[in-house]
Amino acid sequence: MKRSDENELREKWKYEEEIAHIKGWDFSYLNGRMEENQDFPWDYEELIHQYVTDDMKIMDYDTGGGEFLLTLKHPYKNTAATEGWEPNVKLCKEKLLPLGIDFRECNDASNFPFEDESIDVCINRHGDFDPKEIRRVLKPGGLFITQQVGDQNDRDLVELVLPGAENPFPGLNKDTQVKNFKEAGFEILRSDEVFKPIRFYDVGAFVWFARVIIWEFPDFSVDRCFDQLLKLQQLIEEKGFVQGTIHRYMIVARKL
Repeated sequence: MKRSDENELREKWKYEEEIAHIKGWDFSYLNGRMEENQDFPWDYEELIHQYVTDDMKIMDYDTGGGEFLLTLKHPYKNTAATEGWEPNVKLCKEKLLPLGIDFRECNDASNFPFEDESIDVCINRHGDFDPKEIRRVLKPGGLFITQQVGDQNDRDLVELVLPGAENPFPGLNKDTQVKNFKEAGFEILRSDEVFKPIRFYDVGAFVWFARVIIWEFPDFSVDRCFDQLLKLQQLIEEKGFVQGTIHRYMIVARKL
């Protein structure tokens, strides 16, 4: 590849790096440039509806911008939520509080701002959690319903640009967390785990993604990883895409 071509690519990728930002949990900027297989053996929304009735008080921990929570159409008077990332906290205050949803700022999964045994169902999609704290706020027989990002998520992609990078979330997998919830005093009603492909059709999309999910790609930058990004460019030119693996698991647990 010519030096001039490399410089042009660097400029394009650094632009993606500079603008990398999401509002709430919205990846629509990558529509058509990234494809993530979401054909899981469960549907998280349907899973919640199987266990939740309108009279139950639900709490969505790490709600993001509240986007998913609102799709549930649960009675607002029986809905609570937390979020700890400041841009999303502001968004939730503007969006959820006027609806009558009990939104409270929280960035500590081991210290919920709710009373003991005050929640019927705690839901959590891709957020932090502490089985002991969840058990504290749940009523007797209360449920925890979660879909989580597993510890092997995107690890093959990370290795492509940051070889040898330490796994930041060891133990986030179905078997380990089922064990943890049982030890914390829960009965496991359902659990499952899945690995599916994720594809990027241009390197710029990959750069944007890696900068947004910086906790998975620590110290990633275009300048630091430029040689590796050039290899991804070559791979895309040959195959049409770069493919990695997403890792998800789900647990439905009942407080004993």
